Amino acid sequence: MLAKVHSVAVHGIDAIPVEIEANCPGHGKFNTVIVGLPDAAVRESRDRVYTAIQNSGFYYHRGTVTINLAPADVPKEGPSFELPIAIGILAGDGQIALDDLRGEVLKQYALVGELALDGGVRAVKGVLPVALRARAMKLKGLLVPVPNASEAAVVTGLDIIPVRNLREAADFLTGNADIAPHRVDLDALFRDHASYDVDFADVKGQESVKRALEVAVAGGHNVLMVGPPGTGKSMLAKRIASVLPPLSLEEALETTKIHSIMGLLVPGQALVATRPFRSPHHTVSDAGLIGGGTTPAPGEVSLAHHGVLFLDELPEFHRNALEVLRQPLEEGRVTISRAVGSMTFPSEFMLVAAMNPCPCGYYGDSKRECRCNPIAIQRYRSRVSGPLLDRIDLHVEVPNVPYKTMAGDTTGEPSEKLRERVIAAREVQAKRFAGKRKVFCNARMGPRELKQFCKLDEGCHQLLQMAMTQLNFSARAYDRIVKVARTIADLDRSETIQSHHVSEAIQYRSLDRQLLS
Repeated sequence: MLAKVHSVAVHGIDAIPVEIEANCPGHGKFNTVIVGLPDAAVRESRDRVYTAIQNSGFYYHRGTVTINLAPADVPKEGPSFELPIAIGILAGDGQIALDDLRGEVLKQYALVGELALDGGVRAVKGVLPVALRARAMKLKGLLVPVPNASEAAVVTGLDIIPVRNLREAADFLTGNADIAPHRVDLDALFRDHASYDVDFADVKGQESVKRALEVAVAGGHNVLMVGPPGTGKSMLAKRIASVLPPLSLEEALETTKIHSIMGLLVPGQALVATRPFRSPHHTVSDAGLIGGGTTPAPGEVSLAHHGVLFLDELPEFHRNALEVLRQPLEEGRVTISRAVGSMTFPSEFMLVAAMNPCPCGYYGDSKRECRCNPIAIQRYRSRVSGPLLDRIDLHVEVPNVPYKTMAGDTTGEPSEKLRERVIAAREVQAKRFAGKRKVFCNARMGPRELKQFCKLDEGCHQLLQMAMTQLNFSARAYDRIVKVARTIADLDRSETIQSHHVSEAIQYRSLDRQLLS
């Protein structure tokens, strides 16, 4: 007999419907054939399915069983098809109530799950995009492993049925077991998990750096911190996500999808409710940073989507890895082409980088002498290319913190206060760019928006002319200064950009001459 079972395959960060056809003709030699572009993990499923069926109290058909995964021209990956394959074999072989299944039940539910040898159902990756696709298919429900139930249940309008083993799944589909759909409270999830373990109140001193980071976050600008070792660059970077505006539900779902398909959600985690913070090591490869592989998978730039990508010791990263950052920084997405096809992953992130001023780290330090010769310093700084540096809006010097400040009891301004001012500035920008699909903050303004929203008076023009001449800024640096000035004006709740806004913005580019000289 022939049985058909619905499942869903993850493709990129989305999912596509897969129909699993199990043909059990009742004759031929003992064999199981899986077709439909399965990968190695799917081909190995026949051995696990065979053992799981036997250990669940069923018997395995002794003839030739053919499993087709349609559509046949899309590669199928991973062990998530094992549960629907097993149900298809049992239905095709008549071991479970085939008449009922033929009627409506299998048409109403999709199934995903990996099988253990004892028939248990194990968690799989990518359940959130699977649930979203199942809802789009207008199915009644989705059978998932118990550890994945909360993740799938954030998708409303779909019954999420958690199953512990193959026997339980079969009994539910045949009506011999009643399993209540799993539910989650989205409001409670945001409320309980939208807090951060770090706070800017922990950082003593560095008030000028905190101001620069507030400006950067308020306008969505990229930032580079330059200073000797031990000045708190990493500590400051780890707290930036805590002052970003809270994730919206749409942003949280998109972020969770990426983390789900990479298997980064902890067991029982339903949603990524905080801004992601990714800090790859400087030995990361191009594929690890930007994404790639035989079948393209997201990299660190996509895992940082809607959050912060922190690159510590920026000059130590491979030059090629840094140069591939240009596309995601400019376009907010990255496209990876392979023989199996092209995939586009979102990568709207805030880039935060840190570096020492020289190889030893103490160039310009008033307390320790730099041991580097000029050639070594120039070689070290030239590892960061001019075009990449131009795409970083703010360059901030991070000095040593005085002992009295470190030993004092005074705490810094908490993240909550900074976040309030950031949100107020972002709301101004949201109104300004209403109706513009690709522009949502000042950092994303193009030439047209710059001309429309960043008009400068004569005093501002004179300041910029002086800076361009004396500091030898590029044309792109000019645009960045104007964008940062617009953000500073928004924080001041000023309708127009004034001279002191431009002066502060120029201050955040004054390291250009030092880094590129």
